[in-house]
Amino acid sequence: MQAMAMLDRNYVYNGKKLHTGFDCSGLVSFVYKESAGVELRGSASDIANKTRAIAVNAAIPGDLVFFNTLGSPNSHVGIYIGSGKFIHAANERTGVRIDQIGADYWAKRLEGYRSVL
Repeated sequence: MQAMAMLDRNYVYNGKKLHTGFDCSGLVSFVYKESAGVELRGSASDIANKTRAIAVNAAIPGDLVFFNTLGSPNSHVGIYIGSGKFIHAANERTGVRIDQIGADYWAKRLEGYRSVL
């Protein structure tokens, strides 16, 4: 999966480039463009509006998972990789990493899963 190759890349606010770093929506946009030729532009919320809601039990690796991290719906996005985990551009300190969706912080902020295709 293309997303796994992005692990440990830098977090950069509004980042959308491989060599400089990513923010959450920039990572998703880059991975989908490179791996599937799909253009996803804009913020996490914009991407949510361009994708289709799916049930938790229907989520497969490559689907998107959305969170409310800034007090507004769909303010953070990651790519579901299976087994209850997702890859995302977390913050400046940790960069691109894998986290458990069921971890306390993320579980409290989970908005849902969405499919691009």
